[in-house]
Amino acid sequence: MENEKNIKSRRDFFRKSVPLAISAIGGVGLVAESCQAADQEEEKVPVLSQDGQLVYVDKSAMTNVPVTGQEARQGIPGKKFVMIIDLARCRNARKCVSKCQEMHGLPSEDEWIKVFLMQDSDDTAPYWFPKPCFHCNQPPCVKVCPVGATYKRTDGIVLVDNERCIGCKFCMTACPYSSRVFQWNEVEVSHEMAHAHYSPETSVPSKVGTVGKCDFCPDMARQGKLPDCVTGCPNGAIYFGDKNEDIVSNGTESQRFSQLVHDRAGYHFMAELGTEPNVYYLPPVDRLFDYERGFNNLTDEQKEFYRNSIVKKH
Repeated sequence: MENEKNIKSRRDFFRKSVPLAISAIGGVGLVAESCQAADQEEEKVPVLSQDGQLVYVDKSAMTNVPVTGQEARQGIPGKKFVMIIDLARCRNARKCVSKCQEMHGLPSEDEWIKVFLMQDSDDTAPYWFPKPCFHCNQPPCVKVCPVGATYKRTDGIVLVDNERCIGCKFCMTACPYSSRVFQWNEVEVSHEMAHAHYSPETSVPSKVGTVGKCDFCPDMARQGKLPDCVTGCPNGAIYFGDKNEDIVSNGTESQRFSQLVHDRAGYHFMAELGTEPNVYYLPPVDRLFDYERGFNNLTDEQKEFYRNSIVKKH
């Protein structure tokens, strides 16, 4: 009970002391500068206060938290999980979004998978672009977390342990893909989900004041199952599998990972950043659907948003 009180007090402290929003450019710079200026004995950890000032907190007060599930932190032996998204098949059905939210008990405003309308140039037609967490081999988010709440596993998956997360948002600032979501409010979930045994592999039950993101559903991988975003896509646009076995599947067909990426000119989004994502994209060549079909079944507000916020790739 005493340990639980300590964890709660630390989380409450950081929820009050960290600002509501941190500039992506300024935030990373502050982290880097503060780490260089910190005591050589590393007894203090820098934290942004409500007014944007750097304060130093005892490192022991932040790290003396029990790790939840050593197995969940190590990963599945011998595996290297990857995802391939075929942009030629996506028509913004948004089933990947809704299935992910349903599985993790997320509110409608918290999307761990986001679908953007992308356009390579003014002369080309737009296309739909689903974007989960990329589970990078060189994840900036892991490097800046002061308490080890976000971590990289041997199987390539990056997870967040919300038993350790203090809500400082450094990981959100460091992620160049904006793949992370902060949980501001309590979420109503089923009794079963609310009382489930917590594991970073399932990400449920969630906690207010912590960060969440796409987790590649490693709990399902342990059972030999595909993530719900994969099986929920009606067009088979998302493949998931093991790079070491060289097999990926979209639920209806299986492909050699290496051959699919080679033959279809698979690529990494924003590869120039050097994060080495484990999510690959297949170019939107010979598309199965006109992008306009992606506006079907959307609200007028959603349609307006997409038409006014087309993302230019370059």
